[in-house]
Amino acid sequence: MQRALVLGGGGVTGVAWELGLLAGLAERGVPVTEADLVVGTSAGSVVGAQVRSGVPLEQLYEEQLAPPTGEVAARLGFLAVARLVWAGGRTRDAERSRARIGAMAVAARTPSEASRRAVIEARLPTREWPQRRLLVTAVDAATGEFVVFDGADGVSLVDAVGASCAVPGVWPPVTIGSRRFVDGGMRSTVNADLAAGARRVLILAPTSAAIGPMPRLSAQVDELRTAGAQVVVVTPDGSARTAIGRNVLDPARRAGAARAGRAQAAVVADEVTALWA
Repeated sequence: MQRALVLGGGGVTGVAWELGLLAGLAERGVPVTEADLVVGTSAGSVVGAQVRSGVPLEQLYEEQLAPPTGEVAARLGFLAVARLVWAGGRTRDAERSRARIGAMAVAARTPSEASRRAVIEARLPTREWPQRRLLVTAVDAATGEFVVFDGADGVSLVDAVGASCAVPGVWPPVTIGSRRFVDGGMRSTVNADLAAGARRVLILAPTSAAIGPMPRLSAQVDELRTAGAQVVVVTPDGSARTAIGRNVLDPARRAGAARAGRAQAAVVADEVTALWA
């Protein structure tokens, strides 16, 4: 495998920033969405499904600029973060930590699964898994097991992406068969280690935060490089962080985040081109 694109989590503004950055890179002749492998976590799973759908990247970008009419703004505020830290940070055992977060998510008062599924379905251009390889991450809410969906297991793309985006305490866990799943970002906001084996890895990370025993992005990058991969990590610059604001789940911030991502592409294009060529 030659090239992998890793798309990390970061809410609705993370989706917008990543699509802006990808559109800006494509505009400069760097088609990173043609990677042999795309890994998507949380917001990154939405972007991964979108860019693998065949819909033109420019169209996906333009959709991020539309006014958020009728969209419900959620909030991952201080209390929600505190609950995550409290639930997941009381043990050094990563799987147990994720199971505690999952239990918190199951007990939380959230919108219905059906209403949330409708939102996810509306964000995806297609309900079919792409022919080119896409990995979507999630976590079993009961056991804390890290799960990777790829379409080969019969799980629908909508359910896989919904599970990957099920932020604990904000959105409901997603039921698939007899199991319930929460956000893949509860294992890692990027899960860059899934790109192991690729010679060139581009990581877009709207956030690289980690709580408790979560693996750090820096450690995952070191592992990839030790294995011989060339790796470039892009995180939001100052202008993008300002555009994104403090609430990554606020649709009103989406257009600004998309534009900031596109502007940042001009700054990182040379580095990404050197990696991707």
